[in-house]
Amino acid sequence: MANPKSVLPLYEKNWYKHTYKRVLDSIILILLLLLLGYRLVSVNNYSLPWFVAFMCECWFTLGWIFTMSTQWNPALVKTYPQRLLQSVEELPAVDIFVTTADEELEPPIITVNTVLSLLSLDYPSHKLSCYVSDDACSPLIFYALQQASNFAKHWVPFCKKYNVQIRAPFRYFNDDNDECTTNNEEFRQEWLQMKDMYENLSREIDVDPKSIPSLLEREFAIFSNTNRTNHPAIIKVILENKEMVENGLPHLIYISREKRPKQPHHFKAGAMNVLTRVSGLITNAPFMLNVDCDMFVNNPKIVQHAMCILLDSRGEKEVAFVQCPQQFYATLKDDPFGNQMTILYKYLMAGLAGLQGPFYGGTNCFHRRKVMYGLSSDDVENGSNKLSEEELKQKFGASNELIKSVVHTLERRTYSPSDINVKKTVEEANHVACYGYEYGASWGKQVGWMYGSIAEDILTGLTMHEKGWRSELCTPDPVAFTGCVPSDNITNMSQHKRWVTGLLGIFFSKHCPIFGTIFTKLSFREFLAYMWIINWGINPFVQVCYSCLIAYCIIINSYFLPKVSSKKYTNTYQC
Repeated sequence: MANPKSVLPLYEKNWYKHTYKRVLDSIILILLLLLLGYRLVSVNNYSLPWFVAFMCECWFTLGWIFTMSTQWNPALVKTYPQRLLQSVEELPAVDIFVTTADEELEPPIITVNTVLSLLSLDYPSHKLSCYVSDDACSPLIFYALQQASNFAKHWVPFCKKYNVQIRAPFRYFNDDNDECTTNNEEFRQEWLQMKDMYENLSREIDVDPKSIPSLLEREFAIFSNTNRTNHPAIIKVILENKEMVENGLPHLIYISREKRPKQPHHFKAGAMNVLTRVSGLITNAPFMLNVDCDMFVNNPKIVQHAMCILLDSRGEKEVAFVQCPQQFYATLKDDPFGNQMTILYKYLMAGLAGLQGPFYGGTNCFHRRKVMYGLSSDDVENGSNKLSEEELKQKFGASNELIKSVVHTLERRTYSPSDINVKKTVEEANHVACYGYEYGASWGKQVGWMYGSIAEDILTGLTMHEKGWRSELCTPDPVAFTGCVPSDNITNMSQHKRWVTGLLGIFFSKHCPIFGTIFTKLSFREFLAYMWIINWGINPFVQVCYSCLIAYCIIINSYFLPKVSSKKYTNTYQC
């Protein structure tokens, strides 16, 4: 909780102007409007190509308005983590969610490196809890996490002792790292020891899946007769900080939600809601960080940077989530597939930071738990966050223990160390991780991650903005997270297809931003930004259609560009 005596802000937002760019953008918009005006008044030229060109140019103009409005007021957020301990009595707890869904596309060694980088964050260990969601119910993932937990007992102290910057071991021990050449003999010996231990860990994880039963022995019994679409809920406590000591290791908990054939599971949104419920029962931290299994911590102080925004006196009342940009390493030369999304993060996200805030990107994001529980900004401002027991059950389900934790969150009470007993709550956690728990409740509708689109991230962020909340973009130096991307075109096309399908689904649903800006608190310019991202998938079709007009007109001996009459051309030539 913020200290009211503190007068120094924990973060500042600075808007900056690009006058020259604004002038150019305005000139281009005027030219586009003049072109459309010419199309409308040239009645004698109407034809099919002319009409198609007019429709395409209308779309280009609309898209230009969307992007121009978004980039008009860019802002940069600067955080002051050195002021954090002066402004708060105690650092809040953070629950970390790591999601993986396919041990073949997302190898266990990748997930392990992500988890290790999160366990070694520069934040009090007893304030962190890491929950790994395995949607494939893979014993290989569970086995890898067990082995990684043993390595973490050495890796985490090593990182904190020597202030290691990159805390994903496979990135730290790459061929370009020359830290072992230091003159510090003690560090050199420990560095070599850590490298040997990590190489052993890699070999242990790189096993044949068929050999897992013999390696796990009793632990494997629960994985018998299961497959990725038909299995019970499985929750295993891998690491537990029983003494809740600051220099220990965070809790590490494995979760695989129940799945049954022909039952809806709502993709990643369903997994995130299970993580929210299970973590609410066990640790119930007021803030949650969600990352994909291939996004590693690149800045170990990122939690402090995010807390500066979320705990600031202004941020506490206005900010629902803090989004960190996605940045990738080892991309192909010149990034032919556009994986870095430079334009999106460098220009559009900076512009969004000056409006109601950036979109929720699905990963690298810090959430406020009470917002995920459905509170609007008005509820917080007016203090109208009390619900009857019946209303709580209708919203959050029938678990009395979960409802108690929800009440704690809504009343801004946090769990004390004596309230947290990880293994004691596992049985109840299994109950809320069952597929049938959400029947009759509001999960995915009013509470948690929203259902109704495979682009659940954009939809969930849109819902928060419609409730009057803002979001902030956190861009510390060095960048907070880095990840790996697919290097083949097929995988990239599949990913883009999923994005396009999900985003267009939002546009043609009740969650369309048009309704949001009319009936809710979505600001008009934020609405324009959402219209740009949601309809992004239409752009290639319009561009291809417009490009094909030239060939089409040549074939049918027609035209869609302004035609110069032969008489005028002759007069001009004679002059």
